[in-house]
Amino acid sequence: MSTIRELQDRAWQNKINHGFDLENVNHEFCLLYGEVAEAFDAYNKKQEHLEEELADIGIYLMGLSRMLNVDLEDAILRKMAKNEKRVYKNVNGVFIKVNED
Repeated sequence: MSTIRELQDRAWQNKINHGFDLENVNHEFCLLYGEVAEAFDAYNKKQEHLEEELADIGIYLMGLSRMLNVDLEDAILRKMAKNEKRVYKNVNGVFIKVNED
């Protein structure tokens, strides 16, 4: 099984191999946003390719993270630990963060 770091490197190498832009961060954010929109559309229309659209989101996110020199695996692990410590209060069906320990 591959680690997120390994998948980041693989997504990056694929961009290199295909001659994709490796520097235009704004463009990459737009492409990522487009993939999220495609996944949402597939979900709403109950289309079978939703799984592929979600995978595209991950691939674009890994490529963008590599472009920005972010170790996505480390960032996810740190953020998950932070989220697990948060306390929320349900106010009329809406969860409000009450502390940030």
